[in-house]
Amino acid sequence: MKSKIETKSSKKSSSANGNAAGAKAVPGRAPAIHTSSNGGKSNIMQPLRMNPHGIPDYRAEVPNFTTTDEWVDGKYHYTVKGDFDAPVPAIRESKYLTKERSVELYRWMVLNRKMETALENLFKQQKVIGGVYLGLGQEGCSCASAMALSKTDWIAPMIRNQGAMLVRGFRPAETMMQYMAKVGSPTKGRDSGSHYGDVHDKNCVAPISHLGDSIPVCAGIALGARMQGKNIACLTYVGDGGQSTGPAYEGFNFACVQKLGVILIMEHNLWAYSTPVELQFACRDLADRAIGYGCPGMIIDGTDPNQVYDITHEAVERAYRGEGATLIEAKMMRMKGHAMHDAALYVPKPYFEYWKKRDCITRFEKYLLDRGWLTQKQNEELIKSVEDQINKDRDLAEASPFPNPEDAATGVFLDNSVKIPFKYGPPKVKKVEKTAKLDEASNVSHYK
Repeated sequence: MKSKIETKSSKKSSSANGNAAGAKAVPGRAPAIHTSSNGGKSNIMQPLRMNPHGIPDYRAEVPNFTTTDEWVDGKYHYTVKGDFDAPVPAIRESKYLTKERSVELYRWMVLNRKMETALENLFKQQKVIGGVYLGLGQEGCSCASAMALSKTDWIAPMIRNQGAMLVRGFRPAETMMQYMAKVGSPTKGRDSGSHYGDVHDKNCVAPISHLGDSIPVCAGIALGARMQGKNIACLTYVGDGGQSTGPAYEGFNFACVQKLGVILIMEHNLWAYSTPVELQFACRDLADRAIGYGCPGMIIDGTDPNQVYDITHEAVERAYRGEGATLIEAKMMRMKGHAMHDAALYVPKPYFEYWKKRDCITRFEKYLLDRGWLTQKQNEELIKSVEDQINKDRDLAEASPFPNPEDAATGVFLDNSVKIPFKYGPPKVKKVEKTAKLDEASNVSHYK
């Protein structure tokens, strides 16, 4: 499958300071960029614009390109139109991240990428059992959102959110051993790939292959915590393809109706496997779906870690106050195919070139250097320390043995006699006195 490329320059394309094509301001709303106390322009985290349906959009630019499909000489092509020469906007300032936390976030992002580079090499060396799913270009979204949670909150990552799992406490060696099906992996070598979690210490639900199914699981966790007297945040993700599934709607709708603290980040990364989003859904912004759900929705630049952190942080605070679910649409580009077996030849090359200039690590590195929060020497030392850690973890993973076949079933099943303790305390429920009227209602509902 080849791609036919058609590019156009347009004055209505990306705009860092105003409303872009297809994104009109809502009447009566003041512009978000405001004057600071020193008389200069502040880039404080407020929506720069509203989309046509009144959804706040925090992005510093609105890309103006679309993908269409056509048959040419009996062959199927994707044609891309738009302005791919727009300048790269600067990272927006964070309301909440300190210098120390920003450097910490940057290190998680670098660690995420270096680990996935190591996994890619292990796959090419045929040391991986099964496939490898990479989140190249999405490290900022995964790491920043996970950092916005507290230890008592829960997270349900997807296959490209391995950076989030690092933030939650999984070591790179554990992830590598997991992909290599080694005995030292979180699943003791019984399962390869990304299907691992920790519900005891890290409050991390293992990724579920059935896309969208993590959302009702998170709703159940949040409901269980509330029944135990605690409002928590449950963060999960879904792609632009997975959001079309039934469980995604059913689970998030339930969370919104019950005002559960589920935070859903829709990773709008332009391709639902090999299908461009124009052929996947009819709306321009997935955040518009928040209107139907009856919850707050917002649009962010998934390659700007500050936007991701701030908006997720505020969604977490809403969850703590018992105000319910939040839908966040993070727009970015999936810079690799669906998995290592997919070369993504169906994607027109200008897409990759455009988003490569907006690489989250490159932009955040510049942000830190420009502010003097990192010197060039400190940056080099940080990267070197990450590389050293990855090398040690890879050696540890490769040295780990494969599991013994006779141990395959050990620890897989939980005996029904084992009592599972409550996470946050005994249920806080009111005792309902049985009455004749209640018995009558029960009989009707059970067709007795």
